[in-house]
Amino acid sequence: MKSELLEYLSAVVTPERLSLYNRIVESRTNYITVVLEDIFQPQNASAVLRTCDCFGIQNVHVIENRNQFQVDTEVSMGSSKGITLNTYNKKKDNSLKAIQKLKKDGYRIVATSPHSTEVELPDFDISKGKFALIFGSELPGISETINQEADEFLKIPMFGFTESFNISVSAAIILFHLTQKLRDSESIDWHLSEEEKLDIKIQWIRNSVKKSVLIEKRFWEEKGIDLQSKS
Repeated sequence: MKSELLEYLSAVVTPERLSLYNRIVESRTNYITVVLEDIFQPQNASAVLRTCDCFGIQNVHVIENRNQFQVDTEVSMGSSKGITLNTYNKKKDNSLKAIQKLKKDGYRIVATSPHSTEVELPDFDISKGKFALIFGSELPGISETINQEADEFLKIPMFGFTESFNISVSAAIILFHLTQKLRDSESIDWHLSEEEKLDIKIQWIRNSVKKSVLIEKRFWEEKGIDLQSKS
């Protein structure tokens, strides 16, 4: 049914845009996912989203404990419409909920923070399984919850007086290195499944087409399916 829905929605999209969607979706991955914990500066949040989109990261997980995640549209350049945002803001400790969900989905939890057992970026092993990269809040860094729950710690080698990079710079450096390593790998299947590709292309059309809700409603009506009973 999803393939039929995609075909139906595709009728209101130009062939050029459909071709773009088909090309980009082949480069998307969920083998790497990014988690942003309590980011409070819109420019940083937006820059990381833009970086994720550029390097083909499809899912980004946003944790809001104290700070609300806000996007600066001039910085993000519409990238938030291309990636899938998963927000955790309903619990007292949303960080724990996010980590539990990611671990259940089979992700290794990799905190980007100086730590006694950290691995330097060039030595990080991507072959051990898919992983979630955690970037902490601008000032305090990762929370104690993340520190306790992380499976591994990752560090960017630095040789100056400054102790750390800005979060958006860190994300760009790490994702460039690891996505390049992933795409060069001949043994890791990092591509999306066909089901995931369908879902994402439907999402992209919904995000780009005005009145997509009405168009989709008409599709279900033509199929004789009651949306209320379906939900």
